Amino acid sequence: LLLPPVYSVVLAAGLPLNACVIAQICTSRRALTRTAVYTLNLALADLLYACSLPLLIYNYAQGDHWPFGDLACRLVRFLFYANLHGSILFLTCISFQRYLGICHPLAPWHKRGGRRAAWLVCGAVWLAVTTQCLPTALFAATGIQRNRTVCYDLSPPALATHYMPYGMALTVIGFLLPFVALLACYCCLARRLCRQDGPAGPVARERRSKAARMAVVVAAAFAISFLPFHITKTAYLAVRSTPGLPCPVLEAFAAAYKGTRPFASANSVLDPILFYFTQKKFRR
Repeated sequence: LLLPPVYSVVLAAGLPLNACVIAQICTSRRALTRTAVYTLNLALADLLYACSLPLLIYNYAQGDHWPFGDLACRLVRFLFYANLHGSILFLTCISFQRYLGICHPLAPWHKRGGRRAAWLVCGAVWLAVTTQCLPTALFAATGIQRNRTVCYDLSPPALATHYMPYGMALTVIGFLLPFVALLACYCCLARRLCRQDGPAGPVARERRSKAARMAVVVAAAFAISFLPFHITKTAYLAVRSTPGLPCPVLEAFAAAYKGTRPFASANSVLDPILFYFTQKKFRR
C-alpha cells in the first residue's frame, strides 16, 4: 500500500527536478567543473531511476500484478538497481572530489586531468554499474503466484540460493564500500574544516562551518536513504535462502524489505536539491 503513493511522489518530483538539473548544466555558459560533470551524471542516473517507476507504480497498485511481460520485467528491475547503485557511486565521486578540493587543493595529481578525467571516471562508473547489475536482468523473471502474474524483484523462489551470493556481493561492492569511502571523505573533510589553522575572520569561519554542516547533512541523507534498504534486503536474502522457514516469517521480512524502498527512492529527489539547487555557482 505504501509503495504506489511514494513512487508516484518520487516520479512527480524527481523527474522534473533532475531534468532541470541536466538542462541547466548542459545549457550553462560556464565551463564545466569536475563536480558539475559528476552532478550531471548523478542527475542522469536519478532521472533514469524515476523513469523505471511508472510500471512499478501500476504493478504495486494492482496488488503485485504484472501484465507487461517477461522482458519488461527484466528491464525494469535492471534499471531500478543499476540507477540506484549508479546514484550511490556518483555521490561517492562528488564526495571524493569535495575532499580533494578542500584537503588537497594544490596537489599536482589533483590538478591534472580536469574535466577529461572526470568524464573518464563517469564512463568507468557506468561500465561498472552495468556489469555488476546485469545479473539482475538475468535473475528477474515473471511467474504465477495466487493465480496472478508477478514480476519477481530479486529472483524466483527456486533460484533464491543461487541469487544469495550475487545479492550479497552487490550489497558489499555497490553500497558498503562506497558508503565507507564517502564517510571517510567527509570525516577527513570535517576534521580539516574544524581545524583552527585556516584563514581567520568571521567570513572564513562561517564558510568552514557551512561546509562542515553540509558534509554532515549529505552523509546523513546518504545513510537514511540507503542504509535501511540494504540492511533489510540483506536480511531478506538470508531468510529466503534458508529452507524450512514458515511463510509468515518470510512474508514479514519481505514486507520490511519493501517498506524501506521509499527511503532509497527518496534519494532521487534529495540529490538535485542537495547537490545542485543549494549551490550558488550552479544556480547562476
